[in-house]
Amino acid sequence: MPISDWPAGERPREKLLTRGAQSLSDAELLAIFLRTGIPGKSAVDVARDMINVFGSLKAILSASCNDFCDIPGLGPGKYALLQAVTELAQRCLQEKMLREDVFANSGVTRRFVQSKLCRRGREVFLCLFLDNQNRLIAQEELFLGTIDGASVHPREVVKQALYHNAAALIFAHNHPSGMAEPSQADISITQRLKRLLEEVDIRTLDHLIVGDGEVNSLAEKGLI
Repeated sequence: MPISDWPAGERPREKLLTRGAQSLSDAELLAIFLRTGIPGKSAVDVARDMINVFGSLKAILSASCNDFCDIPGLGPGKYALLQAVTELAQRCLQEKMLREDVFANSGVTRRFVQSKLCRRGREVFLCLFLDNQNRLIAQEELFLGTIDGASVHPREVVKQALYHNAAALIFAHNHPSGMAEPSQADISITQRLKRLLEEVDIRTLDHLIVGDGEVNSLAEKGLI
């Protein structure tokens, strides 16, 4: 039965407008994005197919165009739209970071690095360059690794920090395994970077480790 024939209180779009987006299931949110279903299946049915095939929202967002379009009812147009929506969310968070004290508003910072890194299949080392009020100046993915790790070159980090005239840095990287616990290598490279940056009067505020559904802070664990 098409969604238009459902009781008004059960239609995803009407539920969102009356109860808020947080009241919807993953499938209902995806159905609003899809807008239409296919013969014999509503948009909610197609959304459930997506979740069953990919296993999670993270996997849907990180799917290749070919894999995404293998689902009946999907195509390059919807794939492009989903990628655009994801990028808009990242840019919205980045705008907040440009205006606010990033270190004081750790929730925004965590959401930003999670949105940037959680879908990546390889390890990525991200640097957030901050001014003396801890507002974002620039963000760069400095190193890309294999699924096993990334080679971080401290000289390059210091060089880019000086280039941006940064007063402080926050590091972040993902663990493709999904485990957000810092490794001994993570701790060692962070402490080494901190020492080198202190020599040029640049503060290291934190190193965030991104896993599946969680972000761990080395600063909160007392490891910096």
